[in-house]
Amino acid sequence: MNVREAAAALLGTVSERAPLSAGWPDLDVDTAYAIQDEALRQRRARGETLIGVKLGLTSRAKQQRMGIGSPLLAWLTDAMVLPAGVPVPSLIHPRAEPELVFVLGRRLAGPGVTAATALAAVDRVYGGIEVIDSRYPDYRFTLPDAIADNGSSAYFSVGPVGVPPSSLDLSLEAALLEVDGQIVDTATGAAVQGHPAEALALAANALAARGLALEPGWLVLTGGMTDAVPLRPASRIAAHFSHLGSLTLTP
Repeated sequence: MNVREAAAALLGTVSERAPLSAGWPDLDVDTAYAIQDEALRQRRARGETLIGVKLGLTSRAKQQRMGIGSPLLAWLTDAMVLPAGVPVPSLIHPRAEPELVFVLGRRLAGPGVTAATALAAVDRVYGGIEVIDSRYPDYRFTLPDAIADNGSSAYFSVGPVGVPPSSLDLSLEAALLEVDGQIVDTATGAAVQGHPAEALALAANALAARGLALEPGWLVLTGGMTDAVPLRPASRIAAHFSHLGSLTLTP
C-alpha cells in the first residue's frame, strides 16, 4: 500500500478497520502526515474547503487514555462543521469532548512562535465540542495511525459566544461536560498544554516544519480539555463554559 492508496482506503471506510500499522509496521509520523495531506487533497477534489486545523492529544487525560505521549495535528474542512441544533450524523463509535476554539485574525507562521505571539494573532475565542470517531477498533492505534486518520476527526460545533482572548484568563476558563443532565467531567484551559495558546504555538511551529502556516480566518481547535465521552443513541451531551456560553449535541 502506498500513500495515495492508504488515504483512499481510510476515506472509504465506513466501519471499523484494522490500523494501517498492522500491515505497514514501519509506518512513521512523516509518512502518516503525507497520508493525511493526500486525504485532504482528495477531500478538496470532491468539494470540501479547508478552514483550519485541530490539535489532538494535547491534554494529559487524552494522552493517558490513548497511551500516546505527544500531540498531533489534523485538518478541518467545512464538511466537518455541525451547526447548532443539527443532530450528529451516524458514525462508527463517536465520542465528544469540550474544546477552546480560536479564530485567527492574521497569519501565524513559525518557526519560533511563542504562546504570546500566537495569542496576539487570535481574533476571537469560542467554546466548542468536537466529535471524534476513529476508524480503528476500540480506539487502539499508534501515533502514526491516528495522524493518518486525521486525528480521529469527525465533526465539531462552535458555541454562541466569541470574545477577544485578552478579555479572559484562558488557563482558568472552565468547561463542565454534561451527559444526560449529569456533570461527568470538568477541566480548565490549563489542561491543554498548560495554556491553549501553547497548543496554538505548537500548531504554528509544527506546520512550519512542513512549509505551511496558519492562515487568517482559520479555526484552530486546541484539543480536548477533558477525556472524551461516548455519544450514544438518544443521549444528550452539553458543554458549559465559564464565560463562553453553552452548547449541546444529540445523535
